[in-house]
Amino acid sequence: MKLEHFVASKPEYDIYKEGNKAIKVYKTPELKEKCLYAALTHARVETTLVNSFVKMPVLDEVSIIDGKWAITMDWIEGKTMGQLIRENPDKAESYINKFIDIQTELHAQYMPLLSKLKDKMSRQIKSLGQIDEIKKYELLTRLDSMPKHIKLCHYDLSPDDIIINDEGTYVINWGSARQGNASADVAKSYLLLSLNFPQYADMYLNKYCLKSGTAKQYVQKWLPIVAAAQLIKNRPEEKDLLMRWIDVVDYE
Repeated sequence: MKLEHFVASKPEYDIYKEGNKAIKVYKTPELKEKCLYAALTHARVETTLVNSFVKMPVLDEVSIIDGKWAITMDWIEGKTMGQLIRENPDKAESYINKFIDIQTELHAQYMPLLSKLKDKMSRQIKSLGQIDEIKKYELLTRLDSMPKHIKLCHYDLSPDDIIINDEGTYVINWGSARQGNASADVAKSYLLLSLNFPQYADMYLNKYCLKSGTAKQYVQKWLPIVAAAQLIKNRPEEKDLLMRWIDVVDYE
């Protein structure tokens, strides 16, 4: 297959649009395992959400294109919620409310077959070179003490991962999805909003906690852990914020 319509590049794969399909092509043959695991994760979530108001692209196939592993799924037309917020800041509060409704719906799904989010975060923190062993121990101890849940966590959910069109509301980019604690997922979304939509981050957290009946301090206890796990991506523009959050031991 000849891919002609390049869309975007991520650290591990490139995205193409061919007709009404999106194709993720992993950059090296050595990423076979990541490709296959991402496809399995996507398929399991797709099956779980079949009766939900939240939609997602249908996965069509896993294939090899020019020696590289690839995933083909539906291309979802429409604007992302992130685009709509940027274009209509006067409607931002309404979009944030919708964002919370979507995330709450995801957390209502139980996913015992997905890998555990706590295991992923533990591996990420252990592999960090940017923090010392004492700080790692503190973070891992806190992580181990947090309650274990099996809720569906997208774990990369931001307004840019939600597409709204005439057919409904779609959530995309499921590669980080795991089973875990909803408040860890909320802490990650709060982090992403703080980086990309900082003027709405606190609004989101306050509204989520009010709507869900979750204590704000409980979500905040996850912030240093989530920030440390995010450091593994080694993005210079994020480092200052992440290091500040890691150094916060407790929130009042």
